[in-house]
Amino acid sequence: MNIVENFEKAQMKSDLPEIRIGDKVKVSTRIVEGTRERIQIFEGVVIARHRGNNRESVTVRKQSYAVGVERVFPLHSPVVEKIEVVSHSKIRRAKLYYLRAKKGKAARLKEVRS
Repeated sequence: MNIVENFEKAQMKSDLPEIRIGDKVKVSTRIVEGTRERIQIFEGVVIARHRGNNRESVTVRKQSYAVGVERVFPLHSPVVEKIEVVSHSKIRRAKLYYLRAKKGKAARLKEVRS
């Protein structure tokens, strides 16, 4: 193993849940405002996942006051405090970019009971 791979393995988190496309997740991120630090929760649907060791990231989309908001979260970043899976949805695609064009009821996903 080379030096870069060893460094990447040391940076990876081990307590991440299994996140799939279509899952509704709550991502707790650490926000620094001046001297104060707080936790902010971003809840939405995972529409994309980009793999790659410690560079792995997920794109989460939510509706906020009738405006679509997307954020890309690096999973192994120290800024991401924790990720909590709220529910799973039945999907048939690897990326859910089509949700960007949908509004209201058309943007809903069929929830799977587990």
